[in-house]
Amino acid sequence: MKKIIIISLLMLACNIASHAQFPFAVTPREPLKCTDRQCLVELVDNYFKALVAHDPSQIPFAMNARFVENVDSKPIGEGLWQTASAVPSSFKIYVPDPAVKEVGFIGMMEEKNQPIMIALRLKINDDGFINEAEHVVVRYLEPKNMKNLQTVRPGILTVIPEKQRMKRYEMVGIAYSYYDALIMDNGYLSPIADDCARRENGSPASNSGIPDNETDENPNYSALKTVPQLNTNMMDYIDDIDNVRVFAIDSTTGLAIGFSHFRHSMLKKTFPIYNMPGVTTREMLDMPAFDLPAAHIFKIRDGQIHEIEALGFMTGYMAATGWE
Repeated sequence: MKKIIIISLLMLACNIASHAQFPFAVTPREPLKCTDRQCLVELVDNYFKALVAHDPSQIPFAMNARFVENVDSKPIGEGLWQTASAVPSSFKIYVPDPAVKEVGFIGMMEEKNQPIMIALRLKINDDGFINEAEHVVVRYLEPKNMKNLQTVRPGILTVIPEKQRMKRYEMVGIAYSYYDALIMDNGYLSPIADDCARRENGSPASNSGIPDNETDENPNYSALKTVPQLNTNMMDYIDDIDNVRVFAIDSTTGLAIGFSHFRHSMLKKTFPIYNMPGVTTREMLDMPAFDLPAAHIFKIRDGQIHEIEALGFMTGYMAATGWE
């Protein structure tokens, strides 16, 4: 009887260890007491230092913590925990949200001495330990876009005067409305400012003002302002946007951050284009089906989105999100 009990306890212990995803020795650490923005910002900085040191034990993870990197659920200690080589430097955007004990981040760092772009999400449980950590990593960045990834656009980092700050739920709604505008091909569904410029992996994606050898057969949609661009129907190849989570809001800077998972079956190779003189259709004949897990930071000021900084990477169609 005692032998059966001992075996059962050993099996239970192995099961708990496996569920906790810890391939390293766990050292008890003090729980976090993050009640303000600065604490969450410092947590992000300490997290990256631990990443580069390849030492997860420096971070107060919960015993049941989960870690997802590029839609792949991994044991804590794998992925960037093994390959990170330099912490983020000049390009850093923090979105701390003490109200829900979550923090988001987009920035540039190094992996194996090569530049990568990363979005980070950390969630703290009620006991003060990190129970969710998520990375969205973009490798092999286009050299021509690196100039846009050296420093953050000043407008994104400006502090909103206290009397002009919006309520958290208002900013959440505005951020979510952007995804509605994308999937419905209707820029009017989101309060996007006329000056709003979107960048994706450092590349100007809207309101760039750059003709870029535009022709009627190959118009440069990135030169259009964001609302007119969405209204052309040029993003009709997006079938759906899954796992949308606007998880952190910083009213001090007017920033909201969302993670999402774009689906593209590419069954429709040709689709109509509107409001573009001389252009009636867009063809994507050689594009195979794919998914695009992504992160977006929205600068919200005076009830409108003024800047968007986004990143995403291509993966197989209908891939899991990592959080199933």
